[in-house]
Amino acid sequence: MRYRLIHAEKDHHDVSPLARVLGVSPQGYYAWTKRGPSVRAQQDQTLTERIHEHHENSDGIYGAPRIHTDLLEIDGIRIGRKRVARLMRAAGLARVSHRKGVRTTITDCRTTAPADPVRRQSTAAEPNQVWTADITYVPTWQGFLYLAVVLDVFSRRIVGWAMAEHMRTELVSDALAMAIHQRHPQAGLIHHSDKGSQLGFKESSQHCLSARIDAR
Repeated sequence: MRYRLIHAEKDHHDVSPLARVLGVSPQGYYAWTKRGPSVRAQQDQTLTERIHEHHENSDGIYGAPRIHTDLLEIDGIRIGRKRVARLMRAAGLARVSHRKGVRTTITDCRTTAPADPVRRQSTAAEPNQVWTADITYVPTWQGFLYLAVVLDVFSRRIVGWAMAEHMRTELVSDALAMAIHQRHPQAGLIHHSDKGSQLGFKESSQHCLSARIDAR
């Protein structure tokens, strides 16, 4: 470290006073300059080159965890993840996300929200008393897949689900249909969801629910 500091300042100050202030000899500094980079520094240089290649091959998407995995699985290089992160910072490499967020809840301003019988309660006394539903998305290399789920509040178990490349009404109605087929609930079940973007869900699903449950 002391020799590197002398090397960085030698264009502005004489080596001898710098060495005296830092407690080393000028001869020691000159010997250091002839030794060249340490083994560790040479390894870091080689690793940085491989990290650059993996980062470019991922179009800049990969961060230190994925680069660390590629170094192990592709190159057979076993090093710590923290070292990979340090070398990436030193090289000015960072993960770049090309994915945009997706809104799965879009309120319909033309409709009036019904009363909320659940009132944000997250418990139920028995199975098939309260079901809650939601939609999430799963990013893939070819786009987004949308996942709709129905959860029994009593057991916290997923009782119905559906996946599709769209967020149309049938996505959530298919998830609810699976839940009904698997659980055969009695009348009085509350099916609760947020103010989603599936306009017409109530109308399209009410006919298959009215004979068995009260959909809300």
